[in-house]
Amino acid sequence: MEFNDNYPQYEKMSNHDEAYGKKSRRTLWNVFWIMLAITIFELIIGSMAPGHGWSGTLWLKVLFIGLTLVKAAAIVLWFMHLGHEVKFFKYIVLVPYFVFMAYAIFIILTEGTYAGKPTNVTRVDPLFIKQQLDLKAGHHGGGGAEHHEAEGEHKTETHSEEHH
Repeated sequence: MEFNDNYPQYEKMSNHDEAYGKKSRRTLWNVFWIMLAITIFELIIGSMAPGHGWSGTLWLKVLFIGLTLVKAAAIVLWFMHLGHEVKFFKYIVLVPYFVFMAYAIFIILTEGTYAGKPTNVTRVDPLFIKQQLDLKAGHHGGGGAEHHEAEGEHKTETHSEEHH
């Protein structure tokens, strides 16, 4: 049994000839090779970073964020076909994206830098410290016999050996 959807061939519906198809395929392959080269470059730099003492440096963070933005822009322009739109529509879509990304990068870098300084120590609630010490000591709280003994109430639980 043959499938027939009563539509003309999809290739002919788009009114594209073979020359346009070759150009489209060439563009896709170019995008693939560009993205692959950027990814391989990121992997090489990332694997070299610990050995050279680059880990956590500002320039490395900026490099990786920049390359990520380049790849994201390539995806938006080529695969989401924004590159074929009029300039005004490109700005309508891309400006909020870049503003949000700049804000997110700013927050990540400033908060990450702030949290990493030795002088910025967060005060831990003493109750939380006590709870953690109790857990490590094997006192789980939770309202059982141990909890009642801690409050001064000495209650014992009896368990029946019989099963009904």
